[in-house]
Amino acid sequence: MNPNVFDDPRITAVGLLFEVHAGLSARFATQLDEHGLSAVEFEVLTRLTRSPGNQLRMTDLAAQTSLSTSGVTRVVDRMERDGLITRRACPSDRRSSYAVVTPAGLRRLDESLPGHLQLIEDWFTGQLDPAALNALLDGLRQIRDAVHPCATAGSSDTAPDEESTRKTPDSSPC
Repeated sequence: MNPNVFDDPRITAVGLLFEVHAGLSARFATQLDEHGLSAVEFEVLTRLTRSPGNQLRMTDLAAQTSLSTSGVTRVVDRMERDGLITRRACPSDRRSSYAVVTPAGLRRLDESLPGHLQLIEDWFTGQLDPAALNALLDGLRQIRDAVHPCATAGSSDTAPDEESTRKTPDSSPC
């Protein structure tokens, strides 16, 4: 085997991505644990609060996270028991339900967010000048859309109370 193959910039790029992810994840996990949240629970709360009406269909939540539909169900069950989110029936499709952030979930997110944002600034975005950060964000979005095209599923859907009046079905493959 050619030893120079390991100097390939493709291997370097993926290796650096994994190293950065591992380092950031460890820092985030410690900070979130102080607020009684796992990284997955924080991601779920963040995804929901960034969505219209602080809610997403369960299938869209699965598409936006690294979880399977059964994994999302287990996380939502646990978070519902803890009072952080609730489920709401979909008025137009009784097979679907929405995960919705509760006031307690919003409070927990509000409590954890300042420290989380400080870690992001200290260890990620603050390491780059504005032009480099914009280039990184553009590149990450491009790669994300290629490898995970459903990552924004449901983020621009109509709210459930408006959904029943919509005439055209969602044409999204997600």
